[in-house]
Amino acid sequence: MHSFKGVELIKKANIYFDGNVTSRTFIDTDGSKKSLGIMMKGEYLFGTVEAEIMEIIEGHVEVKLKGEKEWKTYRSGSSFEVVANSSFDIKVLEITDYFCSYIK
Repeated sequence: MHSFKGVELIKKANIYFDGNVTSRTFIDTDGSKKSLGIMMKGEYLFGTVEAEIMEIIEGHVEVKLKGEKEWKTYRSGSSFEVVANSSFDIKVLEITDYFCSYIK
């Protein structure tokens, strides 16, 4: 899906890591929470409360999920899942546009 119609957009931006990662949250017509964002080059550790699916729209990252030993590469058009109450390390190798769906 390339666009969303009839959504509720949360006005306040989510700003992390001194502005190097930003996103906007919206509520889809089915009531599910999603976000769209940009990550600048760098290395970050994210914690999760809800399970999520992270789709890489454009860019190149390497991800290591909590408890895993190996990094996995994700590029434009790929995605990965993170379980609830967990974390993941991410190396952003080029500016990355991403889409996140939260799973209850």
